[in-house]
Amino acid sequence: MRTLAIDHGEKRIGLAVSDESGTFVSPLEVLDVSQEQAIRKITTLITTESIGRLVVGLPLNMDDTLGPQARRVIAFARQLESVCNLKVTFVDERLSSFEAEQSINEQQRAGRRLSRQDKKNRRDALAAAVILRGFLEGTLAEIQVATGPDSSQP
Repeated sequence: MRTLAIDHGEKRIGLAVSDESGTFVSPLEVLDVSQEQAIRKITTLITTESIGRLVVGLPLNMDDTLGPQARRVIAFARQLESVCNLKVTFVDERLSSFEAEQSINEQQRAGRRLSRQDKKNRRDALAAAVILRGFLEGTLAEIQVATGPDSSQP
């Protein structure tokens, strides 16, 4: 089953996809569009890429509580679920951007030249790939998210 991972940031949404067997993970693209446009684009991608599972990185606070950004991500994911009829699996994404940044730094040390914009775009898609790889390898477990409006705990 192909899996799509989503790293939902404040400004951009990074996407990564797995192969059918869940062995290979590829950064796919970065969406720099409105929430509604992102949902439409992701819904189309789910169909064209035969996606069977969605994984969304949840930016928990360091004390494992939900902050404002995590609540925005949950709202986005719930809206996406209702449109595409696929259950969203949430995983902890706190270190994904750091790992993506490390990967970019390694590429630059190896001689690859990236503009500031290229780095931003690449980082978000790589962060989604880090999330997906961790989920598929079993190092990132599913986070059960309470649905109540006042819930501060995942």
